[in-house]
Amino acid sequence: MSSQNIYQFSAVANNQQETSFEEFSGKVLLVVNTASACGFTPQYQGLEKLQQQFGEQGFTVLAFPCNQFGKQESGSDEEIKGFCDLNFNISFPLFAKIDVNGREEHPLYAWLKQQKPGILGRNIKWNFTKFLVDKQGQVVKRYAPTTKPEQIVDDIKKLL
Repeated sequence: MSSQNIYQFSAVANNQQETSFEEFSGKVLLVVNTASACGFTPQYQGLEKLQQQFGEQGFTVLAFPCNQFGKQESGSDEEIKGFCDLNFNISFPLFAKIDVNGREEHPLYAWLKQQKPGILGRNIKWNFTKFLVDKQGQVVKRYAPTTKPEQIVDDIKKLL
C-alpha cells in the first residue's frame, strides 16, 4: 500500500456523508485522532486556533474521533459533535468515529502510519497523535500526543 498521496482516501464525515480527500487537494493538513474525555482534550482549543490562524491560507485540521485509548470517546457521532461545538466551537472537519489501530483500522491511518512510523513503532499510541501533510498530499511529520498544537505553528508556516 505505498500509494502516492492522501488524496486517494475518503472517510465518512460526522454528518455521515462520504468525503473524498481530493476535496483538500492543495491544502496543508493536520490529521488528528481525537477524544472527548482525554487529558489532551483541551488541545481541541489549540487546533481551532490553528484553524483560525491559517485556514484562509490553505490549511485545515481533520479530526478523527477514536475510542481505542482508554474508552475516552464512547459517545455517538452526534454526541461527539455536540461536545465539540459546545466546548470548543470547532470550525474544522470532524469525521465519524474510526479505529486507528488493529484489524478494523481505517485505511487512511494504515497509510499515515506507513509513511511516518512513530519512535516506538508504527501503531498510534494515544489520542491526539498528529500527522502534518503538505500541499502535495505527502506526510511530512508525525507528532506525539504531548505535542501541543501551538508547537506546530512553525512547521505549518513552512508548508504554506
